[in-house]
Amino acid sequence: MPINNLLGQVKKLEYFIKDIHPSDFFDKKNFDTIKVIKSNFPKLKIFSKGDRILSNGEESLINILKNRLDTLMILMNQNVKITNKFIDSVMSGNGKKLIESIEKRVILFGNGKKEIKAHTLNQIKIIESFDKNDMVFAIGPAGTGKTYTGIAIAVKALKEKSVKKIILTRPAVEAGESLGFLPGDMKDKLDPYMQPLYDALKEMIAIEKLDDYINKGVIEIAPLAYMRGRTLDNAFVILDEGQNTTHNQMKMFLTRMGNNAKFMINGDPGQIDLPKKITSGLREAVGILKNIEGIQIVYLDETDVIRHQVVKRIIKAYDNNTEKNYLF
Repeated sequence: MPINNLLGQVKKLEYFIKDIHPSDFFDKKNFDTIKVIKSNFPKLKIFSKGDRILSNGEESLINILKNRLDTLMILMNQNVKITNKFIDSVMSGNGKKLIESIEKRVILFGNGKKEIKAHTLNQIKIIESFDKNDMVFAIGPAGTGKTYTGIAIAVKALKEKSVKKIILTRPAVEAGESLGFLPGDMKDKLDPYMQPLYDALKEMIAIEKLDDYINKGVIEIAPLAYMRGRTLDNAFVILDEGQNTTHNQMKMFLTRMGNNAKFMINGDPGQIDLPKKITSGLREAVGILKNIEGIQIVYLDETDVIRHQVVKRIIKAYDNNTEKNYLF
C-alpha cells in the first residue's frame, strides 16, 4: 500500500548499491526497480544515478524507504528470483516475511543442537555488517537482541578459528549503584553485572567447555577498566552497555583494537546511568565515527524486541511520551 499520510521534515537520501552490480539491480528487462519503488512512495522524488538511488522528501518517508531498500539488498544477495511483484512486496512492507527463510538467520548451533538465530532484519544487518567491517555499533533499546546476536557471532568466529579468543566487557556503572558498597571480592561484585553475558554463552557452549575456556583465558569476561593499556589482537571483543561509558572510556576502548580483531559496541541511549553532566561516550562516538571506513552502525527499534509482546508496547510508549505524564 502506498504511504501517503506521514508528515515530517524534508530530508535527502543518497543510497549506494553495494555488493550487487548496478546493472543487475536496475535490470529493466526482467523488472523495473525504480518504477516499483516510486509506485510505493508517490510523495517522494526518486531517481537513479549510476550506482545510487537518490531521493528527497519527508524525513519519515525517507527513513522507511532506506529500511526497505536495505531489506531488498539483503534479499537480492540471497540469489532469490527478482520480479516486479517481489520488489513491490518488499517496498510495501512485507520484506520481513520474505526474509523468514533466509539460511543466514542461523548463526550457529548451540547446546543440544539448538539453532541460534538472528530473528529480525536488523539482527541480520548486524551479521551482514561484520562480513564487511571490523567494528560494528549496535544501537537500540533493551530486548532487541544486540548482546545475544553479538555473542553468537563471536562464538561462531571462535569455533571457526578466525579469532583466538573472545573478550566481553561492560562498564561497572549500572542503575546508579556503586560497586564499593556491594559485598565480596571484585569477582563477587562484578558477577551480577556480567550475568547476562554468562547466560548467553551457556546457551551456545557446553558448560564444561565454557568453564575450560574461561579458566584458560580463551573467553574473558571483565570490566572495562581491565582493557586499559592492552592491545587486543586476534580477538572478538564486545563492549556491552556502551551508553554508560564516558568520553575517555570509550576512546580508550576503541583504541585497544589490534590486528585481526573484531569489535562490537552495544548500547541503549535510553538507559544512560551516568551523572547528568557527563556526556555518554557512546552517543559521542556514534556522531564522530558514523562516516569512517570499516565501521558500521546498526540501529534497532521496538520491532526487533524478541521478549514478551508487552515489552514492545512499553518501549513505544516511552518513546512517544514527549510530555511528563505523571499520575502522582
